[in-house]
Amino acid sequence: MAARRRRNTGTSSAGAPGEGAVLPADLELQDLYGAFAEHGLDDDDLDDSAVLVPPVRLPAESELAEQAKAVPMFAWALKLARWTAPHRAVDEFGDLTGPDRLPAARLLGLAPEQPEQPEEGNAQEEAVVEAMRAWSLACDLDLVEIGTTEAGEHVAVPGPDLEPAEEGDAETVLELWLTAAGIVRELAVEADSQELEPANGGGGDGEEDEEGLGEVEDARDEAAELLDEALQVLYETTAFAEPGTETVPLGVLAALLVVPEGEEPSDELLGDITDVMVALDPMLADLAELGLLDYRPIDPELFDEEEGEEAGEASGAGRSEAEPAELDEAESARFGLVRLTPLGQYGIRQWLLEDGYDAPLVGDLAGGDAAALLRGISEAANVLPEEELKVWLTDREPVAAARELLAAARGNDAYAPVRRMLCQSALTVLGAPAEPAVREVLDDPELGGGARAWLVALGAAEVPAPDRATALWTVVDAFAAQLLDTGGDPEQLRELVAELPVTDAPADYFAELWRVDHPYTADVLEAVGELHPDRAVAKEARKAAFKARSQG
Repeated sequence: MAARRRRNTGTSSAGAPGEGAVLPADLELQDLYGAFAEHGLDDDDLDDSAVLVPPVRLPAESELAEQAKAVPMFAWALKLARWTAPHRAVDEFGDLTGPDRLPAARLLGLAPEQPEQPEEGNAQEEAVVEAMRAWSLACDLDLVEIGTTEAGEHVAVPGPDLEPAEEGDAETVLELWLTAAGIVRELAVEADSQELEPANGGGGDGEEDEEGLGEVEDARDEAAELLDEALQVLYETTAFAEPGTETVPLGVLAALLVVPEGEEPSDELLGDITDVMVALDPMLADLAELGLLDYRPIDPELFDEEEGEEAGEASGAGRSEAEPAELDEAESARFGLVRLTPLGQYGIRQWLLEDGYDAPLVGDLAGGDAAALLRGISEAANVLPEEELKVWLTDREPVAAARELLAAARGNDAYAPVRRMLCQSALTVLGAPAEPAVREVLDDPELGGGARAWLVALGAAEVPAPDRATALWTVVDAFAAQLLDTGGDPEQLRELVAELPVTDAPADYFAELWRVDHPYTADVLEAVGELHPDRAVAKEARKAAFKARSQG
């Protein structure tokens, strides 16, 4: 599926959701301050065109398989496949014969067991149609196989995947379900594009037929692209949603697809939003049948009401108010509600992986030691840092975990400041039980300043003040971490710049700061020179940055 080029703006590496921060795999810092080249980050680390797919949480495969087997259409396909044993007659197309169709519908509980009543004719016809759809799915999934006897009769027999699927083999069930989801996805797109079949019905000359088929193919491609983008947006919003808030109004989903980020919808865009809602409505309803979505479709009566209002307005009976009345929650729901299920997340993630995209799971980086954890979070662009830290810390002894994290935070490489910031976040999650390990590094030149700050924030007693060199080095290191973490975003850095303890003698302060032996000293000073609100302070910072570069 086509992934959207959307920056992961939902988390920062400090673990605070919604702050719009990104990690060092971005281009802004290089553009603004020229920091990366001299610190050894190569072009791959600076690729700003990469598609960033946020990590998601998924249930265990065994639980997903149970959810798949509970989807009615999928369960019906399994039941019909078992019904063919040891074999069942079919027609030359592999469809159930006429005498078997109503019994199949009754087997699935779609039609009543008693003989047909005159008023039930339409209901039984609809039940048979549903049963035949389930039969087609069973055939498409090879849950039943079609063959010919020596006597030339066409028969269906259970396929080899039926038994492991019935027994709940997770790999088999999910593979079958994913295939079924792909089929339904294709059929949903095909159904949408059929509305634009050639007007001549294929009865024109060859050139007209070719033009009409081209229009249908273009419509199909547009519908497929629209559905893929809608599923990608749902995947992203679900990844960042708080539990219980994953449901999205269809109008909001359409607006996310139509309205450029940061803009208000114009009258023209409002019309486009409505068109997208109408186009998505039947396709999402089809996907809901396979359990990818929970979907409440657009209330069809809305269109009748709209036509009535237009007729009233044409005759002078329309409302005179300029502003429409606000809708309550129940009325708003009539315009459609959609929620991506865990099965839907699983399916979309598999499609993204098949297309070569990096689609991580929460906890992917938490399987190794602390060094791998901090390195992985620091270097990854699509990660929820706080979630990875929490997964890693689960069931670990606090003091041992803190010691391992502190050891992994040391270093003077390009990502070291971010590792130390992540270590501080992890220590905060651990809380007071980590204090003995933190006190062990108070005299460490790289960790001592941060250790003291953490202890003070904890409210610990008897925290010795750092010496001047350690305090200055810690200022540079902490600022460098934010510089990297925010991608050099001026809006997020201005407050930090303004809080620097410059005092009344900025020249003296920066005379000390530019001599700090830290890989990012010059970059920090350049950022302060660009962003400090006091022009005199900014000037001194730029002079100090030049001196730091010169001695570098």
